[in-house]
Amino acid sequence: MNWTLEQLRQFVTTADCGSFSGAARLLGKAQSAVSTAIGLLEADLNIELFDRSRRNAQLTDAGQVLLLEARELLRQAEALDNRARSLSAGSEAKLAIALDEALPYAATSTLLREIATRFPDLELTLFNGTATEVAAYVEDERAHIAFHFVRGILPSSFDQKHVGAVPQGVFVAIDHPLAQLDTVQRKDLVKYRQLVMHAEDVHEEIHSPRIWRSDSFYSIAEMVADDLGWAILPVNVGMDDTYDKPLRQVHCPTLALSALSVRMLWRQGWLPTRTVQWVQARYEELLGVPLAPN
Repeated sequence: MNWTLEQLRQFVTTADCGSFSGAARLLGKAQSAVSTAIGLLEADLNIELFDRSRRNAQLTDAGQVLLLEARELLRQAEALDNRARSLSAGSEAKLAIALDEALPYAATSTLLREIATRFPDLELTLFNGTATEVAAYVEDERAHIAFHFVRGILPSSFDQKHVGAVPQGVFVAIDHPLAQLDTVQRKDLVKYRQLVMHAEDVHEEIHSPRIWRSDSFYSIAEMVADDLGWAILPVNVGMDDTYDKPLRQVHCPTLALSALSVRMLWRQGWLPTRTVQWVQARYEELLGVPLAPN
């Protein structure tokens, strides 16, 4: 196999132009050079690519089949060349990101689409889980960075940066007794089971004498939909329309709920690359976009 990419390029160009002379003009070569290159390609492949009994360069049946293969090889060669240039310019080859499952889907999906456009040669790995799980991915060096809701103080082995906040609210099933009230007071909340987010070393505010705990906001939301209690949830989780029964956010002004802080974290001593710095800055912008009303 002695054929070259340049011979394939001249073969494809000739097929596209329909003549050796047209290909020569487009490539800036002598017609004899193009004819010779394609002749050598045919000899090496032991296949006649063009029917030379005709006036124009008309492909043989075999030539039509091999034209598809040649186009694909040239496409792969161009992809290899583009990726090599990207790596030589300082872009990393791989990036692993761990994402809190409860982060707003709209912001996350937009970020991933923009990463695909801006860094087309990047090999991206995504991990999803609870806030605790995504931190563990970074600690175990399976992920370079993680984005998650702040759940207590990080160990000293991490560095972190605040990137945004997500509003939270009180949610109940649509047919829960609390859903019928225009305004919910604390005295109303104590009558029903509270479903509480559980994380080590984090003390959530309790408003009911009866509580259940879970380490997943989505698990809690599913329990709310099953009429097992009420919960304080990120608004994007409570507004999700995938539950068996819709959830309703109730008006409870006396709780004065603050927004949940979102941070990016990475192992101490690892310096965020230019790609990571762009990802962090862009995600911060996306998290600042207000949620659509329910």
